[in-house]
Amino acid sequence: MAFNDAITAASAKYPKPADRIFQYGTAGFRMRASLLDSVVYRVGLLAALRSRKLNGQIIGVMITASHNPPDDNGVKLVDPMGEMLESSWEAHATVLANATSDQALLEAYGKLTEELKIKPDAPARVIYARDTRASGPRLVSALVEALKATNTEYTDYKILTTPQLHYLTRCLNTKGTQYEYGEPTEQGYYEKTAKAFKAAIKGRTANGAVMVDCANGVGGPKLRELIRYLPSASEGGVEIKVVNDDVVQPERLNHQCGADFVKTGQRAPPSSQAAPLTRCASLDGDADRIVYYFIDSDSTFRLLDGDRIATLAALFIGDLARSAGLSEKLKIGVVQTAYANGASTDYITQHLKLPVVCTNTGVKHLHHAATKFDVGVYFEANGHGTVVFSESALKRLKKHEPQSPAQHTALETLRALTELINQTVGDALSDLLLVEVILAHKGWGPKEWDLTYTDLPNRLVRVEVVDRNIFKAVDAERRLESPIGVQSQIDALVGKYKNGRSFARASGTEEAMRVYAEAATRGEADDLASKVATIVKQSGA
Repeated sequence: MAFNDAITAASAKYPKPADRIFQYGTAGFRMRASLLDSVVYRVGLLAALRSRKLNGQIIGVMITASHNPPDDNGVKLVDPMGEMLESSWEAHATVLANATSDQALLEAYGKLTEELKIKPDAPARVIYARDTRASGPRLVSALVEALKATNTEYTDYKILTTPQLHYLTRCLNTKGTQYEYGEPTEQGYYEKTAKAFKAAIKGRTANGAVMVDCANGVGGPKLRELIRYLPSASEGGVEIKVVNDDVVQPERLNHQCGADFVKTGQRAPPSSQAAPLTRCASLDGDADRIVYYFIDSDSTFRLLDGDRIATLAALFIGDLARSAGLSEKLKIGVVQTAYANGASTDYITQHLKLPVVCTNTGVKHLHHAATKFDVGVYFEANGHGTVVFSESALKRLKKHEPQSPAQHTALETLRALTELINQTVGDALSDLLLVEVILAHKGWGPKEWDLTYTDLPNRLVRVEVVDRNIFKAVDAERRLESPIGVQSQIDALVGKYKNGRSFARASGTEEAMRVYAEAATRGEADDLASKVATIVKQSGA
């Protein structure tokens, strides 16, 4: 093969750690940054193969570890339409990452080229970006070595949010086609988002400012840049106060701030100075997740997580479809995971009268299920999600003839939402503006939003285990098939609690299990979570 010598020569600079087995999971590869050099190099090889297989379509590579601590990092691939890497290719990534030597890597690369019928002389094009972690530049160097060794055309987009790279990948691949998604530049992202926001919020007034905690990650500078394109509050926009946006000191990334801190700890960042009833939001480290929260008049913390954003979006889009005279022509549905609060599921099915589908955890599963609807709303409880409009829905919105001024207004707002929402992947910045548009239209503050339904008290617990792979989950990860007998113990416990529900699933990114529990009271939810965690710990010891 043409690239053999170059591949092995470059690979020698990035030897695989001997005692490690790597696995491409829901978030790509993610671990301590010091272990990642060989992995990133090999992901570069795979990105070249993927592009060649798709006749030179552009593949994205994002170097980020999202909400993980600053010393971690990760890498994942983005397919041409801005979606996650096709699942069948995850196994290929795992094979390359685990090749034990330079020669074994070359053989695995050659075997994949042959099996997948890839033409070595086909063009290969890759774009890449990274978040603000200190290890990013070093890992980019490993990626570039792989791209050079495989004669791949590449473009470095420097520091971006993960959703911005997904956006750029789709824009570049659709430019000049009927599916053109936007101007393929970072500025194009801001301009498209701002234009759609202005159209969507038109004539409405935001209820006070929103304070946004950027997890001291890449979302901070990118949100500040986006604000430059948005109308101010006095111009009919919204006042956005940016906090926790220190990217100069990498060790502050995700430290006692960010969406994961808020969701897991169910409390505001200690640095928060928000007054009662102030709308607050937290992004994660790479700005693909967002949760809202506020302190009520009794000084109680109230979380408005991904479930709340999904129900708010479904409520608003359903109302707009009815007002535009399209309710019979658009099938709207909501996709959730087992982590979704039971009260949110009841609200969607019983109050909004919309169908709910439950899938395995991981954006790729939710996104796939959402595409089955004309309008698919999906959010994980952790705040990662978006709204997907089918091609037929977009055509219907474009061609629909409103029969009254009210229908016209609703239709224009719906059309604006299709541009405001980043349909490629969950995007904290566009999701932030989506929520702000909806609250402005409804004249709601966080308290009114919170009152739409009452969450069942819940608790999420992380349990370290020796080998997460012994735990096999079924039924959209709501039940454990193995180890045998563990699920029956969980069932017996759950039966003792009013409104009790609990499940355990393996983490997609670390040797740990996630235990979720909900029940009628806070004390019971905590107790149930603790007891199920004990069962899991004993089973995984």
